[in-house]
Amino acid sequence: MNVDTRKQRAAQAATAFLRDGMTVGVGTGSTVNHFIAALAGWRDRIAAAVSSSEASTRLLREAGIEVVDLNSTGDLELYVDGADEATRHLHLIKGGGGALTREKIVAGASRRFVCIVDDGKLVDVLGRFPLPVEVIPMARSLVARQLVKLGGQPVWREGFVTDNGNAILDVHNLEILDAPALETEINQLPGVVTVGLFARRPADVLIVAGDGGVETIER
Repeated sequence: MNVDTRKQRAAQAATAFLRDGMTVGVGTGSTVNHFIAALAGWRDRIAAAVSSSEASTRLLREAGIEVVDLNSTGDLELYVDGADEATRHLHLIKGGGGALTREKIVAGASRRFVCIVDDGKLVDVLGRFPLPVEVIPMARSLVARQLVKLGGQPVWREGFVTDNGNAILDVHNLEILDAPALETEINQLPGVVTVGLFARRPADVLIVAGDGGVETIER
């Protein structure tokens, strides 16, 4: 089974958490794109969606789903998103697509966060995938020097600007043994908007699709 088919299976499994009349938080990325395609079949049953990126907003509207602002909704019942890496502790690295700040906001506003991945994203220790950090542009070099002191090798994602108008540093060569502690430490650096570690607010449910089927891990 190819990777795209595994992603599609994980996305389809997440539809089991949908309920009539709910407003759904929707993440960003290739696996989420499959979820948006599945969500199109629910467009007359859900109230609306809150999107974590301009890219997902376009796809949702093309699917005939109303997109509303988080400020108008209050807390959400459900948020569905993918990840670049995930552990069985439901800690995640996200932000490969550059939408980490809005993703973290929507996750924080949601009662249940369902993460959908193919089994190639499941790891024992986070850090093989470079850790994205969104930074205010004028602080890019300052933050990079601090990240070096933490043992990482930050690389500026040149030519990329987030939906918030900021820069991304991708931090290589980290072995993240205490994800909540590192998340807090990086978030406290002046100039950091947020870091792509989702450990202080991890997923509630991790759906992992592989050749042998779909596994659901809950905390």
